[in-house]
Amino acid sequence: MLVLAGMTLSACSGTNAASDAPQSFDGATATVERGDLVGETTVQGTLQYADSYTLKSAFDGVVTALPTPGTTLTQGSHIYTVAGNNTYLLHGATPAWRTFEEGMSDGEDVTQLESALSELGYFEATPNAHFDWNTIAAIKRWQKALTLPQNGTLPLGTVLFAPEDMRIGALKSRVGDTATTETELFTASSSRQIISANLKLSDQALGVVGNSVTIRLPGSAASTTGTITAVEPPRDKPGDEGSKETTKERIVPITVTPDDTSALDGTQEASVSLGLTSQTRKDVLSVPLGALVALTSEQFGVEVVDEAGTVTRVPVTVGMFAGDRVEVSGDDIAEGQRVVVPNR
Repeated sequence: MLVLAGMTLSACSGTNAASDAPQSFDGATATVERGDLVGETTVQGTLQYADSYTLKSAFDGVVTALPTPGTTLTQGSHIYTVAGNNTYLLHGATPAWRTFEEGMSDGEDVTQLESALSELGYFEATPNAHFDWNTIAAIKRWQKALTLPQNGTLPLGTVLFAPEDMRIGALKSRVGDTATTETELFTASSSRQIISANLKLSDQALGVVGNSVTIRLPGSAASTTGTITAVEPPRDKPGDEGSKETTKERIVPITVTPDDTSALDGTQEASVSLGLTSQTRKDVLSVPLGALVALTSEQFGVEVVDEAGTVTRVPVTVGMFAGDRVEVSGDDIAEGQRVVVPNR
């Protein structure tokens, strides 16, 4: 038996070499190709929306409006209404923590508010940390567009700052429910899709921010590409509940961002396969795995078919395996030759 790279092939009886007598052949063949061969390590990942969280009510009272699950809210959108109090989405990293009103102290939250109102077309000056008449005028313009009382003040809870657009998940409350500031209204997330995966500690060298990754969706032969956008420090893999194992596997969590979400065919959440490049061989000859045969207990070869349809067994040196192809080299193997492969 001949074993190589996880493959076991039975050696043919007798001695087979390049000088074997030609045989007539009319079966399936494949072409010896020259090009770059890329080896992959495959890991399983989870496609999901980034930065999920649960949103609680900012007010006490009866819930009178909630967003529709599955929709994406953009900057300036109405989110929900409780006891007649509306909450709107603005972009910003710092949560709103006080009422925006005349006389308030300077702060980064003021700059954030003015920047958001500027992006919406209501703030006409340069955003800064001071709440002044420019801020009041911008708020009034926005309130007018929303058909709200134009008082230039935004009570706490009127705006919800989020770094980006908000995708609505599952509702936790219903219209008509009585809410408090501890009541969960719905789940939400970023509108960005990401893939979370764990690398084995032995594969941590493959987890490099900026590296390209092949993404394969379940139940589909199609694939798309993504980019590693985050790599976390090694940690213990969470064990199954009730497990008695004392030694925990070490993993390296990574995040992959799809390059083109439209290529996901509308898939929102799913288990996917990720192909990470582990090795690249430039400008080499390769054949399908099925073309390999064992010539002796120590030698692989391929069966070359000439233009007359005769077959000659040719010894080859086997290199890197990549998917369903394998690198080959040898004195009697060349680009463009036809080699025997199993009938499908």
